[in-house]
Amino acid sequence: MKTVCVVIISFLLLLTCNNTSHSIQKGNMEIANEFIDAFYSFERDSLQVILDKTDESAKSILYYQEWAECGNYQIKKRHYYFEKNDSVVICPVTVKDDLIGALGIDFNVTDTFHLTIVDGQIRSIQTSSNDPDQYYKAKEWVQQNRPELIEKPCEGIWEDGTTPCECVQAMVQGFKEFANQMEK
Repeated sequence: MKTVCVVIISFLLLLTCNNTSHSIQKGNMEIANEFIDAFYSFERDSLQVILDKTDESAKSILYYQEWAECGNYQIKKRHYYFEKNDSVVICPVTVKDDLIGALGIDFNVTDTFHLTIVDGQIRSIQTSSNDPDQYYKAKEWVQQNRPELIEKPCEGIWEDGTTPCECVQAMVQGFKEFANQMEK
């Protein structure tokens, strides 16, 4: 009887060991949550680890993380994430930031991250947002009326730019000037 119990227990342990390797792999929703946590922690190293297998979009996401940190993005609401299909997770996050604050309007932007996840790794990321029309008008106004304010700090923005803090701070200053012009 003792031998039978040992054999059965050994067999069960082997089955458990074989199945644990499958249960260790994270699901897409868990990976998405880890990404959002890392992005809004403003710890570049944490985010870089998560983006290890990501295509060229990793560079713009790292830039955007620093932009968001220097633009004082504060999470107001993490919306329900959903799986668009078996490899894409949509993560909308509503934030309060200095850019919209500079415009003096009561609005919080929802940034949406579209994560493509394959074999437990983020492979690419696209972003979108619901910036209000006034944001785009202010951005255009700054480009046309105060190009010297953003020319150097925003050089290579979202491509190979290296100064996201200086860029977002220059844009905030320009947005304040735009808002003052609109009040007149």
